[in-house]
Order: sequence, then C-alpha cells, then structure tokens
Amino acid sequence: MTLFLGSNRLFLTAISVSKLPLCALIGILLNGCTSTLPSKSGEAVPNDATAITWTAPADKNAKSYLDNCQNDYVKVQAYMADLSSSKNYSQKDLLQSINAVDIILDRQMNLSSLYANVHPNPEMRTAAEQCEQNLVSLISEISLSRPLYNRIAKIDKNVLDEQDRRFVERMLLDYKRSGVDKDDATRARIKALNEEINLTGQQFDKNIRDGARQLVLDSIGDLSGLPQDYIDAHKPDAQGKIILTTAYPDYVPFMQFAENDALRKKFYVIFRQQAYPENKKVLQQLLEKRYELAQLLGYKNFSEYITEDKMIKNPANAQSFIDKVSTLANPRAEIEYNELLKRLQKIDPSAKVVADWQKLYLEHLVKKEKYEVNSQEVRQYFQYENVRKGIFDLMETMFGISIRPWNTKVWHETVTAYEIVEKGRVIGRFYLDMHPRDGKYKHAAQFSITSGLKDLQLPEAALVCNFPSGLMEHTDVETFLHEFGHLMHDIFAGVDQRWIYFSGTKTELDFVEAPSQMLEEWVWDAATLAKFARNEKGEVIPPELVKKMVAARDFGKGMWTKHQLFYAALSLGFYNQDPATLDLNKKMAEIQSSYSPFGYVDDTYFYTSFGHLNGYSSLYYTYMWSLVIAADMHSEFVKKGLRNAELAQRYRETVLAPGGKKDASELVEDFLGRPYSFDAFAKDLSK
Repeated sequence: MTLFLGSNRLFLTAISVSKLPLCALIGILLNGCTSTLPSKSGEAVPNDATAITWTAPADKNAKSYLDNCQNDYVKVQAYMADLSSSKNYSQKDLLQSINAVDIILDRQMNLSSLYANVHPNPEMRTAAEQCEQNLVSLISEISLSRPLYNRIAKIDKNVLDEQDRRFVERMLLDYKRSGVDKDDATRARIKALNEEINLTGQQFDKNIRDGARQLVLDSIGDLSGLPQDYIDAHKPDAQGKIILTTAYPDYVPFMQFAENDALRKKFYVIFRQQAYPENKKVLQQLLEKRYELAQLLGYKNFSEYITEDKMIKNPANAQSFIDKVSTLANPRAEIEYNELLKRLQKIDPSAKVVADWQKLYLEHLVKKEKYEVNSQEVRQYFQYENVRKGIFDLMETMFGISIRPWNTKVWHETVTAYEIVEKGRVIGRFYLDMHPRDGKYKHAAQFSITSGLKDLQLPEAALVCNFPSGLMEHTDVETFLHEFGHLMHDIFAGVDQRWIYFSGTKTELDFVEAPSQMLEEWVWDAATLAKFARNEKGEVIPPELVKKMVAARDFGKGMWTKHQLFYAALSLGFYNQDPATLDLNKKMAEIQSSYSPFGYVDDTYFYTSFGHLNGYSSLYYTYMWSLVIAADMHSEFVKKGLRNAELAQRYRETVLAPGGKKDASELVEDFLGRPYSFDAFAKDLSK
C-alpha cells in the first residue's frame, strides 16, 4: 500500500491487493465455501453452493500450477478429516496440525493472489483465480467446522506460554466471528455467501485490471508542457496519433504538466471511467452480499462486522476519527485551495472554482513559482535503477543486512529477484515487478508469497508497482520506499515465528500501514537522497533543491488530507448501510462534497476502479489512522537521527519483528515507551 503524501498521488494502494492478510486458516473470513465437512460427529453441513470443480487449462504451465494447487487442497482435506474425527491429539500436536494446514493454505492463497494479478499468461491468471476460489471455499468450511472448534475450545490455556495462549484465544474469537455457533441452515447460507462474495470480488478486481482506457492525441503539440523524456517516449503512430494509457507513468505526468486544460479534463474523465459500467453492478452485488453476511452473523452492517477486531473497534469511532481529522484540516485546506484558485484566475480570470482535474497542474505551478521547485527539474535526479540501489542501501545501513541478487525463476522477463542476508545467513527473499504491462495490477502493492517460520521456511514477498523504467517522479520514489517498508516488515516478521498466524504483516489492518508511512520520511532527507539521487551527468541533487522541496512539501497537505477523507468516508459509507437503499452515484457525490475541496465531475465513476472497496471494504480510514501512529513513531527518529542504526534496530525488534504476536498498541508502546499520541500528527497538519 502506498500512502500518497504528495497531492499528485491518486489514492492509497493495497498491501496485498484483493485479500486482507491471511491470518491463519480461520482468521479474517476469507470469503469462500463449497466442499462438505462434518459439523457434528458424522453429520454433514447442508451445502447449497456449487460443487468444487477443477477445470484443467490447455496451457501446460497453467495446468501444472493448478495440479499443484489441487494436490495441496487434497492434503488439507486429509488433515481436516483427522481433525474432525475422534482421533486423540495432545494440545501440542493439535496446534502443530493446525499450523501445518495454515502453511499449505498460506502459500497457495498468496500465490493465487499474486499470479491472478501479475502473471503475463491469461490462462495462468484464470487458473490462479480457480485455485483461490476452491481453496477459499475450503477455508470457509474450516471456519465453520464445529469439531475443530470444539477441540480448540477444550485446550487448557493455563498450561500454555504467552504466544500459544494468544494463538488459541485469537482462533476462538475468529471462529465465533465466522458463525460457527449458528444453526445448520444459517451456516449453509454463510458458506454460499462466502463463495459468492469471493467470486464477485474476483470479478471486481479483474474488471479493474482489464478496464484500462486510452487518450488519443492528434499531434505532438498536445503534449505541450510535458518533459522531453515523456515526449520522446510517446511518438506518433503511423496515423500521426499519440496514444496515452491510463497507467500511472502516462497519466500522472500528463495531469501534472500538460498545459491543455481541456485535454487534462478529458483524460481525467477517461481515467475515472475505468471498469465502468461493468463494475457498478458488480460493486452493488458485493455490497449486498456482504450486508447479508453481516446480518446473518448478528451485525447491523458489514462496517460493524469488519471494524470489530481492528484498533478502531466500530464504525462510529471510524466516522468520528474521519470528522476529527477533517475539522483539523479545514483551515489549512481552505488557504491552500484559495491559493490554487488565485493561480487559476491568472490563466482564466472568470474562474470561480478549482476542478479536480486542475489541482495537480496548479500545484505544480504554485510550487514552481512560490517555492522555486520545478517538478521537471526534480525528476531528472531520480532514475529508476539509481533509486532501487539507493533504497537497498538505506535498508542495509539501517538494519545491518545485505541484499544480493537471487538466481531463480520469475514470471516475467522484467521481474528481478533478491535475497536478504544477515550475518552470513539468508533470512528472506523477494521479487520486484515494477513496471506496467497489459493484464497486470494497476497500482502499487506488496504481496506476501511465503510467511516465514523459524527453522522451517524463509519468508518471501513481492513488490508490484507501475513505475517508469527511466526517470521517476519524487512521489514515485516515496511510493517505492513505502512499499519496501511493507516488504521489510513482512520479512523481519517471518524470521523468528512459531505460528503462521502471527508471521509477516499480520497485525491489525488499521495499523499495518504505519511502518511504511513512517519510512516515507526518509525520501525528504537530504543526506539520504545524496546517496542515490543523481542526474545523467552524475551530479548529486543539490542540498538547496532538497531544502526547497521540503518547504514546498507542506503545500497541499490540507487539501490532500481532505480528499483522502473523502475516500475513507466513501469506503465506510458504502458498507455502513443497507445497500438496497444506496444510490452509488448520489452517495459518492454527496460524500465528495462533504469532505473534498474538489467537486464531483460529471460522468465519472471513481468507485468502479477503487479496488479497496473489495480488498479493504470499509477500512480505507486505516491509511489516515495509521498515519497518526507513523507520525508519532517518526518523532523518535527526528530526535535521535534518521540514520541511527541502534534506534532502527530497536524499532525492528519492537515493531516489525513480532508480527502479530502482540496487539498493535503494545508494539508501538514498546518502541515509544508510552502509548501513541495524536499530538505529532495534529502538530504537523496544523503548522
């Protein structure tokens, strides 16, 4: 997930695209169902869902992958047959058997999510979706298994150590939230809904991946204002037309630099029509099914269900937080908006409002003129390969590790692979899939692949982004480091784990962004940038320019915060009511007018390509919530030094390495030596 602190960022991206982090076999309900397992001794749960099928692909590689998935499916069924039988288990053996099931499901679910979103072979993507659906169905069955629940409930927690006791307590809570205590008919409907929700979510994500649009320009003159490297990369075709796609490397620079206001508006509208109209219907179905599921589980709506086990606890607290931050941001946002309007009136004296498609361009002009920061001048120092090396170097310096190439198979020729080494020992591996292509996930995310377990398996992860292969915007660099923060969290939290349940970024979802948001601060540090920010002549970015960038950074923060709160309130609002009474277009326009400084633009449908409405459902507030914690943790580094290796190591040990072993509030308190506070965030937003 990427936090867009610069206002030329579009919206926050996801840590693992279409799924919340897999929290063991019955953690967060993973939307699926179909196979039949015993509910009571010898009694089958009624099942009205479609039977499990395995449709073999024609492509041999896709078939081999799906065969492997099916074999693991059978292995899990065998484990569950034993766990549902009268076979005796010691407490230790029971937990180990559950962990064995988790290991299989974790690896296959992670791979299916990754391949469905990035694999260049369409048959492999389809096979991955089939694997995911069938395994999710099995996971749903497990989450409703009374025999296994009864075994876990009988465990004597008094004889367990702290970690094992937490494992058992969390599983019992998850079981109750899954509906294990409901009658057979209700559980059958829960299973059917879970399958339908997963399939609907898959379709929502697929429509976004396949929903790219194009802007066709008539001549090179339409690129007036764009950097020369951008113009060089977009040559006219045989008909003299210039084709721009809605991929970020095409879209963001155009919206920031193109002088033609009419074309910027046209591109903006096209961008916000991605996956429309198909995803309007799909989203409505997703909302309806999740609402019904929540009601069956005893909750008023899905927002109430999904927030219950998060730091925020309930939708009322989430809405209160959104409104608190909105009120805090209002004065600053109003000043910034008026400054943009004044700049627009120099171009168009009759202008009364600033439109959403104009904000990036106007911010660029204001920063260039008022703060002497020209984004085109800045970007010359951020060549992709130098940025990659610089981020590697920063991680090596802070955490005492080394990163080296890893010779392994990859899914596309542009993907690279690496190992993380500490004191001569490999502690994790990762992949970088960093540039756009057809059929690939459109934003920026970190995907878990293998959750690490001590002395058993190394953690593996992948970064999936859509950066230019040449010059990058500074905000791209910020995004890169943010995503790498997720990766380091995933790796470090998989080095010394006993249970898959706690391995990796398996903290509360409304905390998981905080470590990466904090790490973004390093790309505003002159000493850090001096390590890798160089132009084609090899000249290091001047300290004076970095100082101006920092001064200009704060401009737009109030407007950005308000616009992000629009996304958060939209996410919460869509899931916080009966969808039968919901008009998606009207609700979106209402919420945008309440929070964003920039009004709704006719014939745009942002929600159809807002992938978080599937993966994060109503939890988009988490980005701002996490930012509060990130600001507080960052204050420690401000006091003791951004490159303080001793502090970085303590941060790694207290916040990153534990994974889900403790509640997030405890992790932060262990690092800060006190409970987290709103003060640092409020001070930063108010200044």
